[in-house]
Amino acid sequence: MAGNSRRRGALRKPGTKKGAVIGSGGQKPKGLRGRGPTPPAQLRPGHPAQRQGAQRNPAQRPSLQGQSVSPPLGQRGAAAAARRRGGSEPGETVLGRNPVLECLRAGVPATALQVAIGIELDDRVSESVRLAADAGLCILEVPRVDLDRLAGGALHQGVALQVPPYEYALVEDVLVSARESGTPPLLVALDGVTDPRNLGAVVRSATAFGAHGLLLPQRRSAGMTAAAWRTSAGTAARLPVARATNMVRALKDCAASGLMVVGLDPGGTMPLDTFPLATGGLVLVLGSEDRGLSRLVRETCDAIVSIPMVGPVASLNVSVAAGVVLAEVARLRRAG
Repeated sequence: MAGNSRRRGALRKPGTKKGAVIGSGGQKPKGLRGRGPTPPAQLRPGHPAQRQGAQRNPAQRPSLQGQSVSPPLGQRGAAAAARRRGGSEPGETVLGRNPVLECLRAGVPATALQVAIGIELDDRVSESVRLAADAGLCILEVPRVDLDRLAGGALHQGVALQVPPYEYALVEDVLVSARESGTPPLLVALDGVTDPRNLGAVVRSATAFGAHGLLLPQRRSAGMTAAAWRTSAGTAARLPVARATNMVRALKDCAASGLMVVGLDPGGTMPLDTFPLATGGLVLVLGSEDRGLSRLVRETCDAIVSIPMVGPVASLNVSVAAGVVLAEVARLRRAG
């Protein structure tokens, strides 16, 4: 075995053994430098002790001399999700000639107008193109198949408008705006309406009959999506919509500001044709499509009104019911 034999050439001559290769991290100026002693646990990025310390005192940030400190794992995940979302929620696409025209007339901050190649022009399309050009929007002529793919089966009528995510108002701002309108405040609150088409139809009726704002719960409710925009025919740009973290608390805030909270339910004790509360400050609360008003919301209402019906139908669609009640409220206010 090499090194144990005494024969000539079996042993290396002194001073001939190879040393470490320069630059491999072993020797001399080109060797790698160590990172030094291991820092304490509370200064090591990603360590549980470091994350707990950052949660207790967010102002303190661990720093290692000569090293970059990565954020905790939860923050890194949130940052990655924000990058994937482009910093905000994705925008919406408004489809249809009337909704697109209403959005452009109302000055919705759109980003681009798409028009199908070879579309039959009418007054609505011509005005939409003119308004988009005046606003400096990007106007694109695209094949109809692209609009079909974008619409996902919905009727687009050859035009589509790209709009940024809907900016919800604050409940406090809606209340202040309603009280400063010069007319008795009229708000509409939806308790768990999950169909965006029903939401859009309610927005359209509320705008038509002079409501000052719409309140939505943040959870278990439809939002102002493209479907709601389309059903509202663009009137969502004219009516402030607020999202409340807690609908019961929001209704109590409305009551504290002097508004009467009135729910709509088939079993209500106050018929709509004798509705003395219509001429004052009012919050009209409508329930979900299948369950109606929730228990806590119903208990928060000052009164429950019902729509008199003579036919065999037990109830109406929430958007139809909203139109009926709002029309009656508008009539009573004109008469009063």
